[in-house]
Amino acid sequence: MDLQLALLCGLTFVIHLIGALAYAVRIAGVRTRRIAVSFALFNVLILVSRTSNSFQGPFLGKRIELSLAQGAGAHLLADFRWLLLSATVAAVVGALLVPTFQRIFSRAVEHFQVHRSIPKLLMHGFARGGLSYIRDAVTLPSAGHLTGLRREVGVPAGVIVLNIAAQALFTVGAFAALYAGYLDPRFRLTAASLSSVINGVASILLFVLIDPHLSVMTDDVMDGRTSEASFRRAVVWLSASRVAGTLLAQVMLVPAATAVAVIARSI
Repeated sequence: MDLQLALLCGLTFVIHLIGALAYAVRIAGVRTRRIAVSFALFNVLILVSRTSNSFQGPFLGKRIELSLAQGAGAHLLADFRWLLLSATVAAVVGALLVPTFQRIFSRAVEHFQVHRSIPKLLMHGFARGGLSYIRDAVTLPSAGHLTGLRREVGVPAGVIVLNIAAQALFTVGAFAALYAGYLDPRFRLTAASLSSVINGVASILLFVLIDPHLSVMTDDVMDGRTSEASFRRAVVWLSASRVAGTLLAQVMLVPAATAVAVIARSI
């Protein structure tokens, strides 16, 4: 693995890690009863994710262009495999960090509620007291949450399956489109633009069928109609389905890229 590929893997890791930590934000919102503030603060991390994504695309595109110009693109499939593996590792790490992150994020919400300043919050996070709290907040997922999965899923099986599909499409979308441009360089610009179609399908699954269910469940916890333990089990299942989606993306990469190349030639 060369330095450029390592950088791309690092950017991919950051993008998917932040996405995986979104579940912890909901738990923090439930615990602090500050859902709106929780999502507002999480937007700071979303900016980091989008910045990483904006760098990833040009760097990866340039890597493909150079491979085409030099006639040495045999390594590209392995490169994409490494990038997808980075996404899977990020999803696993994000799932393991949910208990830790929700504690840290709950503290951040409470601090912001008092001082109402993002710069002050960041300064507090890097101060001695903030770093000490972060160290004390580090914890592994409770074994009780894992054994509790046998009793109750906490979320419909259909939603879990749809989340696997949505995460697989999100993970593979841009990579498949770029690899399709390598498979048929004549239509690589058309193929690259088709990534928005793949991500659009994933967005429909996520924001129309999956996210509303989780939002209703969040409100039910706030109103006392659903227990927080049941909500946590749902988060565990959704985190696991996110990991499964990134693994499915490995299987989908070549078929999806081939399909995108065919569509690019046909439209």
